[in-house]
Amino acid sequence: MCVHIKLFAHLFLISLLIQGSIVSSSPFIPTADSEVLEHLPFKASDPTTRELRSLRQELSANPLDLDKAITLAKRYYQLALADGDPRFIGYAQAALGPWWEQTEPPVAVMVQRATLRQYSHDFDRALVDLKLAIKLEPYNGTAWSLLAAISMVQADYVTARQDCEKLQGLASSLIVIACEATVDSLSGNALQAYNTLQKTYTASVSMPPREKLWVLTRLAEISDRLGHVDEADSYFQKALKLNIPDAYLLAVYAEFLLDENRNAHVVELLKEKERSDILLMRLALAEKALNLPKAKEHEAVIKARFDAARMRGDKLHIQDESRFNLYFLNNTKEALRLAQENWRGQHEPSDARMLLEAALAAKDKAAAQPALDWLNQSHIEDRHFQKLVKRIQELKS
Repeated sequence: MCVHIKLFAHLFLISLLIQGSIVSSSPFIPTADSEVLEHLPFKASDPTTRELRSLRQELSANPLDLDKAITLAKRYYQLALADGDPRFIGYAQAALGPWWEQTEPPVAVMVQRATLRQYSHDFDRALVDLKLAIKLEPYNGTAWSLLAAISMVQADYVTARQDCEKLQGLASSLIVIACEATVDSLSGNALQAYNTLQKTYTASVSMPPREKLWVLTRLAEISDRLGHVDEADSYFQKALKLNIPDAYLLAVYAEFLLDENRNAHVVELLKEKERSDILLMRLALAEKALNLPKAKEHEAVIKARFDAARMRGDKLHIQDESRFNLYFLNNTKEALRLAQENWRGQHEPSDARMLLEAALAAKDKAAAQPALDWLNQSHIEDRHFQKLVKRIQELKS
């Protein structure tokens, strides 16, 4: 049994690094400043609580203060990445409320709006914002990095590399190298990408912690794909020791551990992380493998969240819902249908892997063909795909 995590959200960390920042369900948008959204998971004395309260008060006093609105929206987005809680995206959107529906708001709003839209898988409208932003500000490094990330999500690796090249002179050499190496790791040059990043990591003794986290996570993932299990685990451990909250890191490490049948380690890693949908899914899978009592409780929570999302018309988590149907409900037909629907919207490695697994479970060789075609076209190197392809080829047509 294996699970997958979306890469694109973490790719957008490149844009946060360029901006110098330290850094899902449909977002809920408040209708009034006085409306209580939720008690956030921070104590009243926590620096984050004080920071957010101060920013909200300043923006409430002057809702048209563009700088304050952008600052607050960015901060909420950073918290969404750190905590894995998509509700922060709704709060970020609310901060941009006065400009959100404008066709041509200030460029800073367009870029931040695109950032939030991509988080919600609204790639088409994110691209509209980014292309207009680039037209108005051709040297906007954040916009170029976002374009590169969306191109990777859509498996357009040629365009993604061109977008990365546009960052020359607009971002640090590390960011440019990281962007290009990410493309290489997905398009048949994983070993070259690994060597480049490893050399960069070794040479950059003064690398900021957030950049170090990003590079270590990439090195761990590429090592895993290449079958260097011990190296991957070592990189994951180094990334964790930086003590930087990052839901993506926790999710991909949990996935790695699940693939290695280290389920007890997953439970230890993700305890008290139930707020995040992506982390709860991995926790429940580990608990189920260990026959722990909590597995059923968490399964019910996940099902309730999917049911609520469906009632809202929210289709942001189709891949996860496919996985839930396959591994918890044993509904192979529905799992395959959802995996196919998900594949029509985006072509990340996790999307391909989900489609292959669902097709294999349903014994439907033809259904796997789109993912097989992507594998042949991308030339991606991944030990997990190799095993799946072999098993699918053994199916009768």
